[in-house]
Amino acid sequence: MSRSSRICLLPLAALAASAPAQATVYLSIEDAQRAMFGEQAMTARPLTLDAAQMKAIEQASGVPVRGSLLRAWRAADGGWFLLDAVIGKSELITYALGLDTQGRIKQVEVLEYRESHGGEIRYPGWRKQFVDKTVGNELRIGDDIDGISGATLSCEHVTDGIRRLVAAWALVLKPLG
Repeated sequence: MSRSSRICLLPLAALAASAPAQATVYLSIEDAQRAMFGEQAMTARPLTLDAAQMKAIEQASGVPVRGSLLRAWRAADGGWFLLDAVIGKSELITYALGLDTQGRIKQVEVLEYRESHGGEIRYPGWRKQFVDKTVGNELRIGDDIDGISGATLSCEHVTDGIRRLVAAWALVLKPLG
């Protein structure tokens, strides 16, 4: 290969090195809903939060609300399925939260993971720490949730997102009945 050919390949190598990580899709929305609620009918109930609701959720959870859309489905038994995404270290992590009628966490599922490290948050042992937690729990790494070495930011950000969603349930979804 000539010197000029190698020089022409340098920009391609830099572009390949800077490309975003490939998403690993573990579950579809429907698969996650079935995992949490079985074959119950699920009714989409997306909500657009107003400024006052967003501020109240931020104050209650201590976590910024990045957008006004709350992606929610109501299960036939009155539980809720919430879909969210947070930034891990630099890429999005899409996850779902299942809540029973009292706002207790039934289950957490990771649907898509895009980071090169930290995928251990998908392990059942880590996700089970959230089960039966409610708005009254701290839901903080180092308090009532253990982190994972090598997945620190993924653990922290998913935990923060879950705390934000539980606060959204208490302040916005619970009053819907």
